[in-house]
Amino acid sequence: MSTPTYPPQAGGWTGDGGWGAARPGRPSHLPSPEPDAAPAQLPGQRRSHAGFGLRGPRGDRHLLPAESLGQLSLPVGDDGIVIGVDPQNQPAVLSLLRPKPLDVLLVGSLWIAQLLALRAVAVGARVAVETARTPAWTQMAQAAGGGQQSVSVHDVRQIAPQGPSVSSPVLVVRDCGAQPPRNQLAPSPWQGVATVLPFLGPKAPRLLNRADLVGLQRLSPQETEIVARVMRLPRQVAATIPTLSDNALLWCTKDHQQFVLTEPTDAETGLLGAPRRMD
Repeated sequence: MSTPTYPPQAGGWTGDGGWGAARPGRPSHLPSPEPDAAPAQLPGQRRSHAGFGLRGPRGDRHLLPAESLGQLSLPVGDDGIVIGVDPQNQPAVLSLLRPKPLDVLLVGSLWIAQLLALRAVAVGARVAVETARTPAWTQMAQAAGGGQQSVSVHDVRQIAPQGPSVSSPVLVVRDCGAQPPRNQLAPSPWQGVATVLPFLGPKAPRLLNRADLVGLQRLSPQETEIVARVMRLPRQVAATIPTLSDNALLWCTKDHQQFVLTEPTDAETGLLGAPRRMD
C-alpha cells in the first residue's frame, strides 16, 4: 500500500506552543498567522481533529460472529493478597478486602499475622491492629507503608471506627490472646477482620463456627480434633495438620480446604525473621 500524501501545512508547531514561520511550500502571498490565531485552511487541505491529528486511512472493521464468543478467554485470575503457593505451585490468593463482610480466624503465630498485615498494605489497604502486645507490632508498623501511616496499633478495646471504603479498604487484625474480648469493629463492606489465636482456647468452637474463613498453622492432635469436628474436615486433611512445617498453613471453610506454603520475601524475612509457629 502506498503512503498517503497530504497538502503542505500552513505552519509548524514550535516547542513554545506558538505557530512559527512558514515552512517551504507555503505560498509567499499568504500572510503568516498571528501567534494566537489558528492556521488558515488551504484549499483541498484535510481537516484535522483536536487531539487526534489528521485522519489516516481506514480499514475494515473486525467483526466476530456471536457463536464464536464462547471461544474467547482472558487470562485473569483472582484478586486479593498472595499468601503463598498451593500444592500445584500456583499462587494462592486470599480475597480479604471485598464489598462483603469477611470474618477470618487465624490460629498461628505472630509471624504469620504480621506477614498477612504487610501483604495487605502492599495491595493498598490500611491495617488497624488491636493488640495486647503493642511493642511486638510497633517495629512492623513503622516499617510498613514506606513512611506512610499504613498500619495503626491500638490497645485492646481502644480501637476506633476506621471508615473503610472501596478506595480505602481496611484489614482489622485482632491479636488479643486465646480468649479475645468482643469485637468492637465488626466485619463490614471493605473491612475484613482477622482474629489471631496462638492456640485453641475455650472459645474456639464458637469462633470457628462464626468465621467465614479459617487459617491454621500446625496444631496439636487435641486441637486438630476440635477443628476437624467443627469445620467438617476430611480425615486425611485433619491427619496432616499436626505435621505441617512452620511456613505451611491450611486455609479452610466448612466446604473447602487448601494447603498453602507461605514463602516470605527477603525484605519480609529481614523485618519479621524466619517462619515460625510459636512466638
